[in-house]
Amino acid sequence: MRIAVFTTCLVDGLFPHAAAATVRLLERLGHEVVVPSGQACCGQMHVNSGYPRQAAPIVRNHVRTFWPVAEGEWDAVVAPSGSCVASTRHQQGRVARQAGDPGLARAAEEVAARTYELSELLVDVLGVTDVGAWFPHSVTFHPTCHALRMLRVGDRPTTLLRAVGGLELVNLPDADQCCGFGGTFALKNSETSSAMVADKAASVVGTGAEFVTAGDWSCLMNIDGALSRLGAPVRSVHLAEILASTREDPWRPPARRGTRAASAASARTGRAR
Repeated sequence: MRIAVFTTCLVDGLFPHAAAATVRLLERLGHEVVVPSGQACCGQMHVNSGYPRQAAPIVRNHVRTFWPVAEGEWDAVVAPSGSCVASTRHQQGRVARQAGDPGLARAAEEVAARTYELSELLVDVLGVTDVGAWFPHSVTFHPTCHALRMLRVGDRPTTLLRAVGGLELVNLPDADQCCGFGGTFALKNSETSSAMVADKAASVVGTGAEFVTAGDWSCLMNIDGALSRLGAPVRSVHLAEILASTREDPWRPPARRGTRAASAASARTGRAR
């Protein structure tokens, strides 16, 4: 298949290794991967902050960038973020209609219908649950609110994790409880958010796992900060990074943060558009 990667702006700006891992994983599975230039935010931050009118041009850019999937040039779009995929499915069409552009709304829904969160793409579209990964560590999994409640990815991520060689999957108590991030929620309700992530971090530490993973770096970033403040030895790693890890090319901690994911992924694949 020919698959386009929507890196998402948070991964692009702060955690490009998650996008690069997504590219490595899909290429290892035999797929052609493209990282379209011109991609930016999905508009979720604007919508959630009460600025749907300002989100309309962002939606237009997203649809224009990923429109080749609707024309059959690509078979699917994938993002290493349940949150951003949920935004494309549940917000973009509504934003376009509120802006008085029903044509854009229909186009947004066509693109969204072919856009998948990583575990959805692997299990539902590619039909694979064992990706040949190797990650010899104990890992606990945080399902994230958008993936759990809006995309309803269910047990797809844990099914993939259970097939990873050497990995011990440790149950996370109260896994379905929010970490307290919620984008601007963490800024507008900082005390509540801090209390929620403190509970989440305590649950993670209580598992005794070496790593905590999720399908969204936004939630992992919040949890990772709380773990850091506790001085806990638990490390955070995106689901894509675990699935991309193999005996021949094992996971390594990222050297630094802040480079642009599209550039990083493009440098690895040489197929940027």
